Amino acid sequence: MSQRRRLPNSLRWRAVGWMEMGLSQADAARRLNVSRSVVQRLWDQYQSEDSVSRRPLVADPFQASGRRISATTVRNRLHNAGLYARRPVVCVPLNGRQRRNRLCWAREHVSWTQQQWASVLFTDESRFTMESDSGRLLIWREQRTRYHQSNTVERRSYRGGGILV
Repeated sequence: MSQRRRLPNSLRWRAVGWMEMGLSQADAARRLNVSRSVVQRLWDQYQSEDSVSRRPLVADPFQASGRRISATTVRNRLHNAGLYARRPVVCVPLNGRQRRNRLCWAREHVSWTQQQWASVLFTDESRFTMESDSGRLLIWREQRTRYHQSNTVERRSYRGGGILV
């Protein structure tokens, strides 16, 4: 009788993240060294429940274990799972026309040589506003997933008065 291998929650979420980025179920299964059916069940569970946890989530950590759990312990466990607190990438959402224009520009310039790019002047701008935006919003994400869509926060506009320098 074969023994079923149970994946830790961190690997379950990693598999879902890979598939959200376009990796096939077969490739995710190969990376985790499990059968494709295991990954397929994870994906089905994620699609229906928005979770892949084997254990029900509990809002209060004390209620789950009967002991107080410090923030440091939680942070260490998240680090062990390959998750780190980072600021999300902020972007301005683009409409269809803007996306097409940017794609067209990129295709026109993809074959430029280093000499052609040397004649281009890139500038940097900073915006200073009257209202503070501390940027203290943090997300827990895996390394090398900075630009993944789920780690991006859209900013519609700047609030209040300010100056662009």
